Amino acid sequence: MSSDTCAYDYYDEVITTPLYLLLEKYPLSADYLANHRLHGIDLSKTLTDALTDEDIDALEEFGLDVDGLVLHFCKFLEAFTLSQTCDLGKIHSLTIIGGMDKSGVPENVSLTLHPGEIVSIVGPTGSGKSRLLEDIECMAQKDTPTMRQILINGLAPDDERRFDTGGKLVAQLSQTMNFVVDLTVREFLEMHAKSRMVSNVEEVVKRSFICANSLAGEKFTPDTKVTQLSGGQSRALMIADTALMSASPIILIDEIENAGIDRKEAIKLLAGNEKIILMSTHDPLLALRADRRIVIKNGGISKILVTSDEERESLDKIEKIDRVLLNLRNSLRRGDVISKDSVCEIKEESNEQL
Repeated sequence: MSSDTCAYDYYDEVITTPLYLLLEKYPLSADYLANHRLHGIDLSKTLTDALTDEDIDALEEFGLDVDGLVLHFCKFLEAFTLSQTCDLGKIHSLTIIGGMDKSGVPENVSLTLHPGEIVSIVGPTGSGKSRLLEDIECMAQKDTPTMRQILINGLAPDDERRFDTGGKLVAQLSQTMNFVVDLTVREFLEMHAKSRMVSNVEEVVKRSFICANSLAGEKFTPDTKVTQLSGGQSRALMIADTALMSASPIILIDEIENAGIDRKEAIKLLAGNEKIILMSTHDPLLALRADRRIVIKNGGISKILVTSDEERESLDKIEKIDRVLLNLRNSLRRGDVISKDSVCEIKEESNEQL
């Protein structure tokens, strides 16, 4: 069934129902009208009748006439309804079926992950960690250089699901993020909340902002322009946005330790939303916090290790050492002079932790 056919399911309702009743049933319709410069439209009338009182020439800006706008509005209502009823989170499993490494040697692996699992991807720089993330992001079907195949709930996804841009199964946080829109942080979060059909926009935007600031090293305000955010602040904002607003059940993270944020809290936040998380990392603190870790060598998956109880016990000592190094970094940021004595103190404290 085509999208136009589905949209016509709303046609009779739209041409017979006063706008104020449609706004009560579909609250985001107000944003639709505002975006099409119909702020002052008569809400006591149906959309078709109300448009007869408007400057029709204004609709030409959007390439629409009255009939075209009515059908376009029906498509909007269809998308709104689907967003309320479609649960992208019903992903029971993600399976990675091995392909081959850079030398053509078969990987001979099949790894199945479930919601709530965290998997780290480790290996030397240039070994192929990002390539594995890219294969998952595009849900590869033996059509990438690695010849890997990704299954969702045990099945190969069809092209419609693989390339759907409206409700993506996968959200990816890359190493670098640059904003080009001239919006404030508040406006940016509001835009994302509305585009994802969030019902309680104000509350979610507030929570996302507070969360982002708790992750960032340097605080920012809701009125800060997103183009003025540092790399760490940008990553913190997008992690909060992904955790609290994104419906994508699979999260891919490329080297979060380079973001200048509270990486432990970031992972805890993302994992707390029952998503499948895969992260490439060089950080032992993050690698051992995962349930399993994939070891990449020469572009292929060479090992899959389950984090042992002994490794988990070592996390406490690693975190203490990390706090010592964090104190040193903070001293540098404050402009303190790092003397030989302070370095010796750090060395002694590290030895005590070990």
